[in-house]
Amino acid sequence: SPRRTPRGCGLGLLLTAFDAFRLGTILIGSALLAGALLRWLVPDVGMLAVRSRFTDMVTYIALGSAIVLLALMAQPKPLLEIPFLKDTLHFTVGDEIG
Repeated sequence: SPRRTPRGCGLGLLLTAFDAFRLGTILIGSALLAGALLRWLVPDVGMLAVRSRFTDMVTYIALGSAIVLLALMAQPKPLLEIPFLKDTLHFTVGDEIG
């Protein structure tokens, strides 16, 4: 049901507050992705339909994906490493000492 998405985000925030950062943020992102799926599957959302279905789905998918990817790349011990990001960061920060 559509009420499960806020519960998933709330549980993710609670886990994050209790020092389970990666698991909590992955749960938050997954809840947003589940919200996009529910918005696509549920034909009539009543008074919740302020925006178009397309806008809701694109927003949920973009934010949910970004949160999950950032959680997977978070330090220490990232679960996902994207090689060109390390080179980009090194290029922009560089050696400023000496």
